[in-house]
Amino acid sequence: MNLNDRLEASASDDGRYRLLVDAITDYAIYMLDAKGIVSSWNPGAARFKGYQANEIIGRHFSEFYTEEERAAGIPDLALKIAASEGRFEREGWRLRKDGTRFWAHVVIDPIRSPSGEIIGYAKVTRDLTERRAAEEALRRSQEQFRILVQGVTDYAIFMLDPEGHVASWNAGAQRIKGYEPDEIIGSHFSRFYTSEDLAEGIPTRGLATAARDGRWEAEGLRKRKDGSTFWAHVVIDAIRDEDGKIIGFAKVTRDISERKEAEHSLQQTQAALAQAQKMEALGQLTGGVAHDFNNLLQVISSNLQLAVKDVAGNPRAEVRIQNALAGVSRGARLAQQLLAFGRRQALEPKVINVGRFIRGMDDMLRRTIGADIEFETCVSGGLWNTLLDPNQVENAVLNLAINARDAMPEGGKLTIEAGNAFLDDRYAASHQGLQPGQYVMLAVTDTGCGMPADVVQRVFEPFFSTKPEGKGTGLGLSMVYGLVKQSGGHVKIYSELGHGTTVKLYFPRVHESEEVVTDLSSTPIRGGTETILVVEDDEDVREGAVALLRDLGYRVLKAKDGSSAMGVIESGLPIDLLFTDVVMPGPVRSPDLARTAKERLPNLAVLFTSGYTENAIVHGGRLDRGVELLGKPYSREQLARKIRHVLANQSQRQMAVEQATISEPPRSENASRPRTILLVEDDELVRSTTCEMLRSLGHEVLEAPDAPTALEMLASNPVDTLLTDVGLPRVSGTVLARQARAKSKNLRIIIVTGDAGAAQDAREIGATLLTKPYQSADLARVLD
Repeated sequence: MNLNDRLEASASDDGRYRLLVDAITDYAIYMLDAKGIVSSWNPGAARFKGYQANEIIGRHFSEFYTEEERAAGIPDLALKIAASEGRFEREGWRLRKDGTRFWAHVVIDPIRSPSGEIIGYAKVTRDLTERRAAEEALRRSQEQFRILVQGVTDYAIFMLDPEGHVASWNAGAQRIKGYEPDEIIGSHFSRFYTSEDLAEGIPTRGLATAARDGRWEAEGLRKRKDGSTFWAHVVIDAIRDEDGKIIGFAKVTRDISERKEAEHSLQQTQAALAQAQKMEALGQLTGGVAHDFNNLLQVISSNLQLAVKDVAGNPRAEVRIQNALAGVSRGARLAQQLLAFGRRQALEPKVINVGRFIRGMDDMLRRTIGADIEFETCVSGGLWNTLLDPNQVENAVLNLAINARDAMPEGGKLTIEAGNAFLDDRYAASHQGLQPGQYVMLAVTDTGCGMPADVVQRVFEPFFSTKPEGKGTGLGLSMVYGLVKQSGGHVKIYSELGHGTTVKLYFPRVHESEEVVTDLSSTPIRGGTETILVVEDDEDVREGAVALLRDLGYRVLKAKDGSSAMGVIESGLPIDLLFTDVVMPGPVRSPDLARTAKERLPNLAVLFTSGYTENAIVHGGRLDRGVELLGKPYSREQLARKIRHVLANQSQRQMAVEQATISEPPRSENASRPRTILLVEDDELVRSTTCEMLRSLGHEVLEAPDAPTALEMLASNPVDTLLTDVGLPRVSGTVLARQARAKSKNLRIIIVTGDAGAAQDAREIGATLLTKPYQSADLARVLD
């Protein structure tokens, strides 16, 4: 090819390159001379820099740099680097014609002559503003995510490398696990697991599952830095690169200890509710059984007691009847245990100090458990008082002591403790029906064989027993359970095979003073000639009661239900006492019968009887105020004493009403010298009218509704005469009289009763007996 041809070819190539450069609009491609003056300009440069070719060619390229970079000499530095290193490449802010900025990627290449001399520079600029904005948005997003992760304190969020080493650590991880970042980063995450989980390979299994399935989730115990453990919910997710290769794991841990504790508490509450419902159902069943059983016992008892006279003088027959009556008594105790479990017994609670009560049982308990068993009582100082039925508590302690004895056939130790306890809201919430507060705790502990957990769950069920056949009824602990629940308390049993058992009884604290509890000696029985209406739906029980009352000398009417009884009452026949069963069929309930009968016959006395009271006359486990109850089965002696007591009280109330209608009682001409008299009577009407009668006789009168109040008044007031009713609540008038006599030999004591058989007690105390009903003249006589 000749020279002309080569020149034409070269010109043709230059033309194609220029066409190519001019066609590019996404890049600014232009030439600089050796001093940096713009010597060419393509459409791409014009598009994003804003200059037309004639506006910029001939001007220095530093026009495109910011003022800060020009001041720093960056344009000149760029040319120097390109010249010395053959290339300059950088990103930075550049200026458009209108003064706005854009982020640019710049490349400057030197252009040299054939001799190597720099004759200019090729400059390529690309607008990366959108990419930078996207990168900045991504950076901000990542920073926000980092701040978010670091700000989370309820979750431990951290990264693991492919081998399980901790690569990052957030504030939640620090709070939950206790490690600072520099203490844990680089350590293997298996250090958070318990020794048991490590032995089972749980950490390795977790990573393997996450690697295989993409995720592993579990709950379990984890360790903190201080060695303590907590319940954790753990999630491990595998992190992979674009090629699917695992580059690490994301681990999220949450402390769920509170949730686990709440679930456990809920399970305990549900179990307690189910147990309470089961025990309640059994209680209703056993209560009904006890009612029918007591009626049967009453029929047997009544006929046996009536037969005593028929066999008088026949020793063999008398012994057999007494043995049969003893069997009735055992059956009555069994029925009483059923009622106790079912919380259907009518309690007669008294304020007692459990510590003194237990010490008072010391001899009885030692005789019960035998010499092979060591016995100890531990009573805390400052023990609070509680309101309990002493007889029932005594039975409960005896039952627990007998169970403990039977659990230690080879000997051991029995410990009875009494102390104060506080059951808080949290404990009460997990035990159905339990109220938080202050309690008196009575614990019976043995070192016997103990019981497995499944047996402990059933020990309070009636008729459930671990003893050999014939060795127990299975009602002892049932009775204890019923007494505690009916007294508003709580019972807890702890037992371990081979180590023994502890039964803890909790009774609500009361702030009243302790009452004196004394057994009253029996007094001779007597009958009467009054008219009694017997109302009983069971024919055999009814006939037995009628026969016993007639044998005592009373005139007896009878009715099979409330409606029939109302017919007898409406007939106008004189009736002194209504003796009615509590539970009867028909539309007329026994409380309604008694109320209507009292409206028709205001002077009528009322005595209820039942083997199962339900809620008719007993509320909160206690007899309603003013109600008299004789429990079935009852003996001839119990019936006789109760009838006289109720009739005497009614007579005195009747006389009190009559006295109250007299505005000014007449002053007796033969009145004794003025005395200071302490009158103790629980019936408000009787007490007020008696006070009026005594004052009309010229005496000064102090009043007390019960024995504890009377003892306080005797200690703080000059009193020369004590006039007390026998039938006081909690502590009887006879016991009060004995205590008063012990304090003063010169105190005049008058005992008031409806039972003339109490004369023997009066003589022993050195007291005068006044029988109910009495009038003002009777008071004047005994005071003289």
